Amino acid sequence: IYSRTTSKTHHKLASDFFKTLYENGDFLEQTSEQYYDSEAAQFLADRYITGKCPHCDNENAYGDQCEKCGTSLSPTDLIGPKSAISGSVPVMRETKHWYLPLDKHEIWLREWILSGHKEWKPNVYGQCKSWLDMGLQPRAVSRDLDWGIPVPVEGAEGKVLYVWFDAPIGYISNTKELCDEQPEKYGTWEKWWKDPETRLLHFIGKDNIVFHCIVFPAMLKAEGSYILPDNVPANEFLNLEGDKISTSRNWAVWLHEYLEDFPGKQDVLRYVLTANAPETKDNDFTWKDFQARNNNE
Repeated sequence: IYSRTTSKTHHKLASDFFKTLYENGDFLEQTSEQYYDSEAAQFLADRYITGKCPHCDNENAYGDQCEKCGTSLSPTDLIGPKSAISGSVPVMRETKHWYLPLDKHEIWLREWILSGHKEWKPNVYGQCKSWLDMGLQPRAVSRDLDWGIPVPVEGAEGKVLYVWFDAPIGYISNTKELCDEQPEKYGTWEKWWKDPETRLLHFIGKDNIVFHCIVFPAMLKAEGSYILPDNVPANEFLNLEGDKISTSRNWAVWLHEYLEDFPGKQDVLRYVLTANAPETKDNDFTWKDFQARNNNE
Protein backbone atom coordinates (compact mmCIF):
# COMPACT_ATOMS: atom_id res chain seq x y z
CA ILE A 1 0.00 0.00 0.00
CA TYR A 2 1.15 3.55 -0.71
CA SER A 3 -0.55 6.13 1.46
CA ARG A 4 0.15 9.50 3.05
CA THR A 5 0.25 11.03 6.51
CA THR A 6 -2.56 13.35 5.41
CA SER A 7 -5.08 10.47 5.41
CA LYS A 8 -7.98 10.45 7.89
CA THR A 9 -6.85 7.08 9.23
CA HIS A 10 -3.40 8.46 10.00
CA HIS A 11 -4.73 11.64 11.61
CA LYS A 12 -6.89 9.62 14.01
CA LEU A 13 -4.24 7.02 14.82
CA ALA A 14 -1.52 9.63 15.40
CA SER A 15 -3.86 11.74 17.55
CA ASP A 16 -4.90 8.70 19.61
CA PHE A 17 -1.25 7.68 20.02
CA PHE A 18 -0.38 11.15 21.34
CA LYS A 19 -3.37 11.19 23.68
CA THR A 20 -2.43 7.80 25.15
CA LEU A 21 1.07 9.03 26.02
CA TYR A 22 -0.31 12.35 27.22
CA GLU A 23 -2.86 10.71 29.52
CA ASN A 24 -0.16 8.37 30.86
CA GLY A 25 1.96 11.37 31.81
CA ASP A 26 4.73 10.43 29.40
CA PHE A 27 5.35 13.98 28.13
CA LEU A 28 7.06 17.01 29.64
CA GLU A 29 5.41 20.39 29.04
CA GLN A 30 8.08 23.05 28.70
CA THR A 31 8.38 26.67 27.61
CA SER A 32 11.49 27.36 25.57
CA GLU A 33 12.90 29.80 23.07
CA GLN A 34 12.85 28.84 19.40
CA TYR A 35 13.80 30.52 16.16
CA TYR A 36 11.19 32.84 14.68
CA ASP A 37 11.26 34.45 11.22
CA SER A 38 10.07 38.04 11.70
CA GLU A 39 9.77 38.64 7.96
CA ALA A 40 7.64 35.54 7.37
CA ALA A 41 5.87 36.02 10.74
CA GLN A 42 6.20 32.38 11.79
CA PHE A 43 8.19 29.99 13.92
CA LEU A 44 10.64 27.94 11.86
CA ALA A 45 10.63 24.17 11.64
CA ASP A 46 14.16 22.79 12.05
CA ARG A 47 14.37 21.98 8.32
CA TYR A 48 13.68 25.63 7.49
CA ILE A 49 16.82 26.79 9.30
CA THR A 50 20.21 26.44 7.62
CA GLY A 51 23.73 27.30 8.69
CA LYS A 52 27.23 25.92 9.19
CA CYS A 53 27.59 22.50 10.82
CA PRO A 54 29.72 22.78 13.98
CA HIS A 55 31.15 19.30 13.35
CA CYS A 56 32.23 19.30 9.68
CA ASP A 57 31.88 22.99 8.62
CA ASN A 58 29.29 22.14 5.96
CA GLU A 59 27.77 25.54 5.10
CA ASN A 60 24.37 24.09 4.18
CA ALA A 61 23.44 22.02 7.22
CA TYR A 62 19.82 21.89 8.33
CA GLY A 63 18.52 22.66 11.81
CA ASP A 64 17.80 19.00 12.49
CA GLN A 65 20.72 17.30 10.75
CA CYS A 66 23.85 17.80 8.70
CA GLU A 67 23.44 15.71 5.58
CA LYS A 68 27.17 15.80 4.87
CA CYS A 69 28.45 14.19 8.08
CA GLY A 70 25.12 12.71 9.24
CA THR A 71 25.23 14.32 12.69
CA SER A 72 21.84 15.01 14.28
CA LEU A 73 21.58 18.67 15.27
CA SER A 74 19.41 21.21 17.03
CA PRO A 75 18.84 24.60 15.34
CA THR A 76 20.84 26.35 18.08
CA ASP A 77 23.87 24.20 17.18
CA LEU A 78 24.17 25.87 13.77
CA ILE A 79 26.75 28.59 13.18
CA GLY A 80 25.26 31.63 11.44
CA PRO A 81 21.65 30.35 11.17
CA LYS A 82 19.38 31.72 8.45
CA SER A 83 15.73 31.23 7.57
CA ALA A 84 15.27 29.08 4.48
CA ILE A 85 11.97 30.87 3.87
CA SER A 86 13.06 34.52 3.75
CA GLY A 87 16.83 34.33 4.04
CA SER A 88 16.73 36.60 7.09
CA VAL A 89 18.47 35.96 10.40
CA PRO A 90 15.89 34.43 12.77
CA VAL A 91 15.33 35.66 16.31
CA MET A 92 14.55 33.68 19.45
CA ARG A 93 10.98 33.81 20.73
CA GLU A 94 9.29 32.01 23.63
CA THR A 95 6.83 29.19 22.96
CA LYS A 96 5.35 26.18 24.79
CA HIS A 97 5.71 22.57 23.63
CA TRP A 98 5.46 18.93 24.71
CA TYR A 99 8.59 16.81 24.96
CA LEU A 100 9.28 13.07 24.97
CA PRO A 101 11.79 12.53 27.82
CA LEU A 102 14.24 10.23 26.05
CA ASP A 103 16.56 10.44 29.06
CA LYS A 104 14.03 8.41 31.06
CA HIS A 105 14.24 5.65 28.45
CA GLU A 106 18.04 5.54 28.34
CA ILE A 107 18.59 2.61 30.72
CA TRP A 108 16.33 0.13 28.91
CA LEU A 109 17.47 1.38 25.49
CA ARG A 110 21.11 0.71 26.43
CA GLU A 111 20.23 -2.80 27.55
CA TRP A 112 17.96 -3.50 24.57
CA ILE A 113 20.38 -2.23 21.91
CA LEU A 114 23.92 -2.55 23.28
CA SER A 115 23.42 -5.90 25.02
CA GLY A 116 20.44 -7.35 23.16
CA HIS A 117 21.24 -6.46 19.55
CA LYS A 118 24.97 -6.85 18.99
CA GLU A 119 24.10 -8.50 15.66
CA TRP A 120 22.97 -5.18 14.18
CA LYS A 121 25.13 -3.76 11.38
CA PRO A 122 28.27 -2.03 12.73
CA ASN A 123 27.26 1.37 11.33
CA VAL A 124 23.83 1.12 13.01
CA TYR A 125 25.12 -0.25 16.32
CA GLY A 126 27.95 2.32 16.37
CA GLN A 127 25.68 5.30 15.79
CA CYS A 128 23.28 4.11 18.49
CA LYS A 129 26.14 3.62 20.95
CA SER A 130 27.44 7.10 20.19
CA TRP A 131 24.02 8.64 20.91
CA LEU A 132 23.59 6.68 24.12
CA ASP A 133 27.11 7.45 25.32
CA MET A 134 26.48 11.19 24.83
CA GLY A 135 23.33 10.91 26.97
CA LEU A 136 19.79 11.28 25.66
CA GLN A 137 17.83 14.51 26.05
CA PRO A 138 14.07 15.31 25.94
CA ARG A 139 12.88 15.88 22.37
CA ALA A 140 9.95 18.09 21.35
CA VAL A 141 6.92 16.30 19.86
CA SER A 142 5.06 19.47 18.83
CA ARG A 143 5.74 22.49 16.64
CA ASP A 144 4.21 25.90 15.84
CA LEU A 145 3.02 25.41 12.25
CA ASP A 146 -0.11 26.01 10.19
CA TRP A 147 -0.01 22.54 8.61
CA GLY A 148 0.12 19.06 10.11
CA ILE A 149 -1.89 17.14 12.69
CA PRO A 150 -3.20 19.43 15.47
CA VAL A 151 -2.00 18.55 18.97
CA PRO A 152 -5.20 16.98 20.39
CA VAL A 153 -5.24 18.53 23.86
CA GLU A 154 -6.76 21.67 25.36
CA GLY A 155 -4.61 24.78 25.17
CA ALA A 156 -2.66 23.60 22.12
CA GLU A 157 -4.14 25.92 19.52
CA GLY A 158 -1.70 26.54 16.65
CA LYS A 159 0.42 23.54 17.64
CA VAL A 160 0.85 20.44 15.49
CA LEU A 161 2.56 17.10 15.99
CA TYR A 162 6.22 17.34 15.05
CA VAL A 163 6.88 15.41 11.84
CA TRP A 164 9.35 12.98 13.40
CA PHE A 165 6.67 11.99 15.92
CA ASP A 166 3.77 11.46 13.53
CA ALA A 167 5.69 10.15 10.47
CA PRO A 168 6.72 6.74 11.92
CA ILE A 169 3.17 6.26 13.16
CA GLY A 170 2.40 6.36 9.43
CA TYR A 171 3.81 2.83 9.18
CA ILE A 172 1.09 1.73 11.57
CA SER A 173 -1.71 3.72 9.90
CA ASN A 174 -0.67 2.40 6.47
CA THR A 175 -0.93 -1.13 7.83
CA LYS A 176 -4.36 -0.34 9.23
CA GLU A 177 -5.54 1.02 5.85
CA LEU A 178 -4.31 -2.11 4.07
CA CYS A 179 -5.91 -4.48 6.60
CA ASP A 180 -9.18 -2.52 6.59
CA GLU A 181 -9.30 -2.81 2.78
CA GLN A 182 -8.44 -6.53 2.63
CA PRO A 183 -9.13 -8.11 6.03
CA GLU A 184 -9.62 -11.56 4.51
CA LYS A 185 -6.03 -11.46 3.18
CA TYR A 186 -4.15 -9.56 5.89
CA GLY A 187 -6.24 -9.93 9.04
CA THR A 188 -6.20 -7.15 11.63
CA TRP A 189 -3.53 -4.46 11.80
CA GLU A 190 -2.91 -5.29 15.45
CA LYS A 191 -1.62 -8.70 14.35
CA TRP A 192 1.22 -6.94 12.50
CA TRP A 193 2.09 -4.45 15.23
CA LYS A 194 1.19 -6.04 18.55
CA ASP A 195 1.66 -9.80 18.17
CA PRO A 196 4.96 -10.92 19.79
CA GLU A 197 5.35 -13.47 16.97
CA THR A 198 5.65 -10.61 14.44
CA ARG A 199 9.17 -9.62 13.34
CA LEU A 200 9.52 -5.92 12.53
CA LEU A 201 12.36 -4.72 10.28
CA HIS A 202 13.16 -1.19 9.13
CA PHE A 203 15.13 -0.73 5.90
CA ILE A 204 16.36 2.87 5.97
CA GLY A 205 19.21 5.30 5.29
CA LYS A 206 21.75 6.33 7.92
CA ASP A 207 20.10 9.72 8.50
CA ASN A 208 17.11 7.92 10.04
CA ILE A 209 18.98 5.50 12.31
CA VAL A 210 18.41 7.50 15.49
CA PHE A 211 14.66 7.84 14.81
CA HIS A 212 14.10 4.14 14.09
CA CYS A 213 16.43 2.72 16.74
CA ILE A 214 15.97 5.15 19.64
CA VAL A 215 13.08 7.61 19.22
CA PHE A 216 10.37 5.42 17.64
CA PRO A 217 11.11 2.45 19.97
CA ALA A 218 10.84 4.81 22.95
CA MET A 219 7.44 5.96 21.65
CA LEU A 220 6.26 2.36 21.15
CA LYS A 221 7.54 1.29 24.57
CA ALA A 222 5.84 4.24 26.26
CA GLU A 223 2.51 3.38 24.57
CA GLY A 224 2.87 -0.11 25.95
CA SER A 225 1.04 -2.39 23.51
CA TYR A 226 3.39 -2.46 20.49
CA ILE A 227 6.28 -4.70 19.50
CA LEU A 228 9.76 -3.23 18.96
CA PRO A 229 11.89 -3.50 15.80
CA ASP A 230 13.96 -6.67 15.66
CA ASN A 231 16.54 -5.23 13.27
CA VAL A 232 17.24 -1.94 11.47
CA PRO A 233 19.51 -2.65 8.48
CA ALA A 234 20.49 0.86 7.42
CA ASN A 235 22.67 1.83 4.47
CA GLU A 236 24.95 4.85 4.18
CA PHE A 237 24.55 7.44 1.39
CA LEU A 238 24.95 6.93 -2.35
CA ASN A 239 26.24 10.18 -3.88
CA LEU A 240 26.22 11.18 -7.55
CA GLU A 241 29.53 12.21 -9.09
CA GLY A 242 30.86 13.29 -5.68
CA ASP A 243 27.83 15.37 -4.64
CA LYS A 244 24.71 14.55 -2.61
CA ILE A 245 21.75 13.53 -4.76
CA SER A 246 19.17 16.32 -4.70
CA THR A 247 15.98 16.29 -6.75
CA SER A 248 15.32 19.94 -5.91
CA ARG A 249 18.69 20.89 -7.43
CA ASN A 250 18.10 18.50 -10.36
CA TRP A 251 21.21 16.56 -9.33
CA ALA A 252 19.85 13.06 -9.90
CA VAL A 253 19.61 10.24 -12.40
CA TRP A 254 16.01 10.42 -13.55
CA LEU A 255 14.76 6.93 -14.32
CA HIS A 256 12.50 7.85 -17.26
CA GLU A 257 15.45 9.61 -18.92
CA TYR A 258 17.74 6.64 -18.29
CA LEU A 259 15.23 4.29 -19.93
CA GLU A 260 14.99 6.58 -22.96
CA ASP A 261 18.78 6.71 -23.37
CA PHE A 262 19.36 3.02 -22.52
CA PRO A 263 16.22 1.15 -23.65
CA GLY A 264 15.97 -2.36 -22.26
CA LYS A 265 19.02 -1.87 -20.02
CA GLN A 266 17.25 -1.87 -16.67
CA ASP A 267 19.38 -4.75 -15.41
CA VAL A 268 22.61 -2.89 -16.16
CA LEU A 269 21.58 -0.12 -13.76
CA ARG A 270 20.29 -2.64 -11.22
CA TYR A 271 23.64 -4.45 -11.32
CA VAL A 272 25.71 -1.29 -10.88
CA LEU A 273 23.55 -0.06 -8.00
CA THR A 274 23.73 -3.46 -6.31
CA ALA A 275 27.50 -3.80 -6.79
CA ASN A 276 28.02 -0.27 -5.49
CA ALA A 277 25.47 -0.33 -2.66
CA PRO A 278 26.61 1.83 0.29
CA GLU A 279 26.18 -0.89 2.90
CA THR A 280 28.97 0.13 5.27
CA LYS A 281 30.21 3.49 3.95
CA ASP A 282 29.17 6.28 1.60
CA ASN A 283 29.67 5.32 -2.06
CA ASP A 284 29.65 7.26 -5.30
CA PHE A 285 27.72 6.63 -8.52
CA THR A 286 29.70 7.88 -11.53
CA TRP A 287 29.03 7.40 -15.22
CA LYS A 288 32.66 6.34 -15.71
CA ASP A 289 32.20 3.51 -13.17
CA PHE A 290 28.85 2.65 -14.77
CA GLN A 291 30.59 2.32 -18.15
CA ALA A 292 33.49 0.29 -16.76
CA ARG A 293 31.28 -2.16 -14.87
CA ASN A 294 29.06 -2.64 -17.92
CA ASN A 295 31.99 -3.27 -20.28
CA ASN A 296 34.29 -5.25 -17.97
CA GLU A 297 32.06 -7.18 -15.59
